[in-house]
Amino acid sequence: MTLSRTHCVTLLGVQGHIVEVEVHLGGGDPGVTLVGLPDAALREARDRIRAAVVNSSENWPSGQITISLSPASLPKSGSLFDLAIAGAVLCAAGEVPADRLEDTVLIAELGLDGRARPVRGVLPAVVSAAGQGFTRFVVATGNAAEARLVPDVEVTAVADLAGVCSWLRGEALDPPEEPAEIGPAIEDHGPDLSDVLGQPVARRAVEIAAAGGHNMMMLGPPGTGKSLLAERLPTVLPRLDRNEALEATAIHSVAGLLPPGAPMVTRAPFAAPHHTSSRAAIIGGGSGNPGPGWVSKAHRGVLFVDEAPQFGRGVLDSLREPLERGEVVIARASATVAFPARFQLIMAANPCPCAKPGNLCTCPAGERRRYFSRVSGPLLDRIDLKVQLQPVARAELFADRAFAESSEVVAERVASARARARARLADTPWNTNATIPGARLRRDFPPAPDALRVLGLAMDRGQISARGVDRALRVAWTLADLAGRDRPGEEETAYAYALWSGRAW
Repeated sequence: MTLSRTHCVTLLGVQGHIVEVEVHLGGGDPGVTLVGLPDAALREARDRIRAAVVNSSENWPSGQITISLSPASLPKSGSLFDLAIAGAVLCAAGEVPADRLEDTVLIAELGLDGRARPVRGVLPAVVSAAGQGFTRFVVATGNAAEARLVPDVEVTAVADLAGVCSWLRGEALDPPEEPAEIGPAIEDHGPDLSDVLGQPVARRAVEIAAAGGHNMMMLGPPGTGKSLLAERLPTVLPRLDRNEALEATAIHSVAGLLPPGAPMVTRAPFAAPHHTSSRAAIIGGGSGNPGPGWVSKAHRGVLFVDEAPQFGRGVLDSLREPLERGEVVIARASATVAFPARFQLIMAANPCPCAKPGNLCTCPAGERRRYFSRVSGPLLDRIDLKVQLQPVARAELFADRAFAESSEVVAERVASARARARARLADTPWNTNATIPGARLRRDFPPAPDALRVLGLAMDRGQISARGVDRALRVAWTLADLAGRDRPGEEETAYAYALWSGRAW
């Protein structure tokens, strides 16, 4: 046989596309030609695969070898094609039979000694290939647990190219390793909300944000607990359901962030980029095949923007589109890539550049306004909760330890509130109050008639926009869910307006 075919997957963002790897053996001078829009890493596969075949005691064919990756118009990148190319070359040379290659997807990088090494993006690759009718996969042992997260597929884990050749010849392989137990990617014994002493209003705001999926802004001098509260928000959020966990895991897989022994992300992710991060780091991008940014790494979780005024204004404003759409679209000359990015935005800021508390601050009022104006009005308009934190007094610091609730206690109330919201939204595509479109919110879920008085007066005075009314109503519904009420009244809408407008500051 001088022509053979295997299958692999190329990833554009988190979407996989089946690639046919075709190999033709011809006469003439020995050489390898690789076509089909490969990137630099994939072009290097020619020498890497030849060494792996020879060091696996297999025969490398002589003559001209042409390798085609089809469809030719689709960009290909990475080293995950190594195993598929090696299998196609050996099949064309008659070293292995073609029977098992016809409906099998091979995904692994090969070392020079023939070892099969794990690669990024195996989960979205297997999900995409399974959606196109493939049910049999060969992956490196290090990717086996991740690939087995996809139901109704047969996954064969191999340690090296020699094992793949034995499997293709129908020989028995060593018993595969048991798949690692699926556990949370974030340790349960981590930060707890009870670590934050004082700040009862801010802790209440964290509970409201968790119950309704709301964005939040915290303003206060250093040492008041802004970072502590943000880091503990994921501990009171519900665990991800299976679909949400697969979405988050796929992004972490593409980004290479899956920790060993925890193939599935089951807790809400937490991402905290540094204030020097570029727009591409936050949104995603890069040369060649764009990668996910921080907003996608925080998908189904929390994005914490600490020291918000220190970020570039363009970087902060780039968050507005993913906050509205729940995804990021990155356009390049070769392809357009979409990454999911539905996250809770938690921002924190000092009240002035010097960040000194109380009477120690010497910043003039104009400088304080200029400093905070780096966070644009349109972005603040998309923040549901705005809370000011004051320094904790000595008596409060020592007395509050006995009354500070743990994350477990708060998480129970959050779960009950979310259950009420899900029951109310059962016939809609939304499951949290923060995601309901404004038009549907006003038409299908109106509050009590007298509850709109506060918001109506604020609109008449020009103190709140139409978007702000919608966001205040969403917070009011969350307050009603936490209180166990059928719908919000004037008390809930008044408090929601105070939280949205920052009047609680």
